Order: sequence, then structure tokens, then C-alpha cells
Amino acid sequence: MNLSIPSINIRIDTGDATEYYVDVLVLKYAQSSYGLDLEIVRRLKGAGFEVDKLAPSPGQFEIIPSHGVTLAPDLLFVGVNSLRDFGYKEIRRFSRFALSALKEVAPDSKHIGITLHGVNYGLDEAEAFEAEVAGLIDALQEDSFPHSLELITFIERNETRADRVRKLLNRMLPGGYIEGNAKSIQQGQSTEFNERIRSVGYTSESKPHIFVAMPFAEEMEDVFHYGITTPVKEAGFICERADQSSFTGDILEWVKKRIRTSSLLVADLTNANQNVYLEVGYAWGCGVPTVLLVKNPDHLKFDVKGQRCLVYKNIKNLEEQLKNELINLTNNSSGQ
Repeated sequence: MNLSIPSINIRIDTGDATEYYVDVLVLKYAQSSYGLDLEIVRRLKGAGFEVDKLAPSPGQFEIIPSHGVTLAPDLLFVGVNSLRDFGYKEIRRFSRFALSALKEVAPDSKHIGITLHGVNYGLDEAEAFEAEVAGLIDALQEDSFPHSLELITFIERNETRADRVRKLLNRMLPGGYIEGNAKSIQQGQSTEFNERIRSVGYTSESKPHIFVAMPFAEEMEDVFHYGITTPVKEAGFICERADQSSFTGDILEWVKKRIRTSSLLVADLTNANQNVYLEVGYAWGCGVPTVLLVKNPDHLKFDVKGQRCLVYKNIKNLEEQLKNELINLTNNSSGQ
């Protein structure tokens, strides 16, 4: 291998990916268009450009000029499975394949832009991000990446999410650099860390997980990420939830599958809409244990008022109550 390949920097930046300059912006095509790739396809179509070929099958890709609809001069569309089947393992394979494709079609790329996948339709944020970074590391270890590459930027529109994954990245890669041969990821790291990199994504969906049903509202974000996710992760579970706007098609099937296979469903019924109650009812129908939460008991609907519910005062109080509840449930389960 060419030992003169420079160190590669991986970083997180906040912004609109369409307004961010990189040599190539990497997008996924999950057998239909969603989110960022849908917006870009619409812009291209509106500008009169052919977009039919921007629908690669899983394992295929298309690279095209952006025609000015993004600051990135080139766009790489990577075909992946439908969202229902696009889990942690597929995210790892996606990022690995993207670098491999760029080695073939854009070998002079110095700066690549990519986005975080999975979290907008329910996957565990940390698990999905680590799987995506691990896929990049796979490509580097296999010498399957553009040798001109210097920088890979994760572009995240949500500033608070960017801060969270930036902290994750710093724990994974202090300083944010990997040598071109990727050996630095192994040197100076603990055995536990290297095992994590080897396994994340591939074993993620077999790990015990807790599904969270709650409203998707800005005022509930800290409740989820700190009041709920923190104790769930500390208890050794993956923490998943689905955007209530995704209750259609493939995502609905994914939601039902992840509820059926969850160890527990946690539902915050504070200002809950019908989708939250739908998830709770489905869990009951599947025999999945549930923990109900609410900040104000007046928010409870008549059909759950007879159920035990943890009433919390603030996020810290919620974190403490849920932590104790998970400890008790785990102890009771192991004692059976």
C-alpha cells in the first residue's frame, strides 16, 4: 500500500448540505427518494435535468454533476435497500461502498460530504453514527478510497444533534484523524474500543433494544435524548423511536417489527397524539412490556388512566425514575 497517503480528517459540521462546498456530496437512494436526496432530485427536475437514472439498485451507484443545485460540483447517489431494510449493518455497508465507488469514479476527490443516516426514521442515533464511521474505516483499511482524500465531513442541519455526534466522534477518534492505512484506529485504542469498531452495525440489530413512543416536538427533544436515552443506554439497550410523520409504507412495517422485537416500550404520553397511543396499543397486543411516562397526568387519555404511569417533574427527575424502573425490570426478569 502507498504509505505516503496522508492522514484523513473526519469531522462534523452544522449546515445545509446543499449549501456546503465539498468535492462530492454522497447521497443514498433507498429505492425511493426521501429527505435530502428528494430535495435535490426535485431541484434537478425543476431545472430541467434528467433524473430518471438517479435511482440506482442496491449495490449500484450514479455520479452526476450537480448543475448548480448544490454547492458540491458532483453528486454520488448510492443505491441501498428500502428504508424498511436499511438498518445498522446496511448503513455500515453504505458508507464503505460510497468510498469504494469514489475511488473508481472520482479518485481526485479531496473533500467528501456525507450525512447521518437512520435517525430520522427511528434508529439509535449513536449506533447508526458509529456504524457509518465504521464503514468509512472499513474502506480505508481495505485501501478502497480515493488516495487524494483529506477530509470527510458529516453535514448535519440540526445543531444540537451535530453537537451530540461530535462528542461521539471525539470519543471514537480523539483529534478526528485516521491514517491513510487506518492502522491508527487500532493503535493506542483499548481492546474494547477495537471490538466495538469491528462489531458495530453487524451485530446491532441483534442487541436488546427499547422502543420509545413519544411526540416528535422540539420541546420534547431533551426529554428524549437525556431523560430517556441516557438511562436506556446505561442499562445496556439500544434506544429507538420513529418519527410520527413516517407512519406509512415501509417505515410503518419497520416500526411494527422493532416494537414486536423490543425488550420494552417506553411511552411518554405528554401531549401525545394518536400515533403514540397506536404504538402503545400495538405493544400491548404483542405482549411487549411497557413503561408509561407523563409530565402532567391531565394529559392522559381515558384508555390509559387505569395503567401505572411514572409522573416526572423535570428531565433529571425522569432520568432517575426511568433508571430505577429499568433496574427493577432487569432484576425481575433475570430472577424469573
